[in-house]
Amino acid sequence: MLKSYTPPPIVHPSPDDLQEDAKSSFWGSLFGRGAARSDVPRPRPENLARGLYMYGDVGCGKTMLMDLFYDTIPSNIKRKKRIHFHNFMQGVHKDLHAVKKARGREFDALPMVAANIAETANVLCFDEFQCTDIADAMVLRRFLELLMSHGVVMVTTSNRHPDDLYKNGIQREHFIPCIKLLKKELEVLNLNSETDYRKIPRPPSGVYHHPLDKAAEQHAEKWFEYLGDPQNDPPHPATHEVWGREIPVPSASGRAAKFSFQELIGRASGAADYLELVRHYDAFIVTDVPGMTIRERDWARRFITFIDAVYESKAKLVLTSAVPLQNLFMSEAEIKSSTDTSSSTDGPEALPSDMRQLMDDLGLSMAALKSTSIFSGDEERFAFARALSRLTEMGSKQWVERGMGVGMDVTQGLEDRDAYKKTRSRWSEDSM
Repeated sequence: MLKSYTPPPIVHPSPDDLQEDAKSSFWGSLFGRGAARSDVPRPRPENLARGLYMYGDVGCGKTMLMDLFYDTIPSNIKRKKRIHFHNFMQGVHKDLHAVKKARGREFDALPMVAANIAETANVLCFDEFQCTDIADAMVLRRFLELLMSHGVVMVTTSNRHPDDLYKNGIQREHFIPCIKLLKKELEVLNLNSETDYRKIPRPPSGVYHHPLDKAAEQHAEKWFEYLGDPQNDPPHPATHEVWGREIPVPSASGRAAKFSFQELIGRASGAADYLELVRHYDAFIVTDVPGMTIRERDWARRFITFIDAVYESKAKLVLTSAVPLQNLFMSEAEIKSSTDTSSSTDGPEALPSDMRQLMDDLGLSMAALKSTSIFSGDEERFAFARALSRLTEMGSKQWVERGMGVGMDVTQGLEDRDAYKKTRSRWSEDSM
């Protein structure tokens, strides 16, 4: 029980113990089979509180329960962190890269990064635990073991049972120990429900408009003026930076940003770009959203990543689209069709540079990669269902009025605004 749990002091590893044998396998060390002296695991504290792994379909209440837990963690737990799992792993890889850049490629950076994170959180709450990336699969088991050895308690949500994580992934047999670790150290709780609570009818807010007619532009401008601050901060172009790259914002006003779909999604962009944007803006107006078929799969993936970032940050989203929401993404039949009809002549040049490098390092062919979950459609089905569910919730009057004191008496409005600012501030801090 957390009420009686006293986290142990964090013992940072000696840098001398983290210098790997240059002859050891790079991939083997990530899986925990390397020759580094730091590979000997530290014992877990005897009083380590058991963690929790909640899984179930989209909209069944997983995130709500985890947030309730987070907000009621007892006062004896001095440090806690709540973060989307994708954001967390992105930060881990960024920290690993920085340490290796400073200390050399052969340095075993994982124990140092794990100890630093343990210093910031006795309890880690992850939303949307998943593993679809081989880079995550390579480090995850050993990294979780290191965190637990420092007394970190983990609570997480996921769409999948642990046994289904990284399904059909590259070298999945090496990921099985991570699955066993999760099942051993965390209580696995099934929250499946036939009801998607996000889709329970709520009064609509009117933030979504289709089709792309004359009224669409007026709709976007009206909401941009309402959510922005045109009197004190007239609309203007802005630029932000992430990892040395510029992110252009065509029009910004106050804490609102306005893009066309092509300006936001049409260019090469990813989760890091969208996470940076939601740190700066509380509201997004995106115009001219098309219906996406198998030919726009990359657009669909980027747009879903953007939706996830906006939803997780509790920001507001206004859309003008060519089709109704339920027709934005490809159907299950289209996903299967895209998998079956993918050109057998597609070469590695069709992949991102980091994936091409990974294929070279592992000696994998394009055919082998196509048999993994990246192309199977399984992850896309989860992502599409989650995105539609989240769009439905973000389109409700309740979501849009949150933090504005709209439709409530003055006292309730002030309390709601304070709670909303606290949530946005906490998210921004935890996602950095």
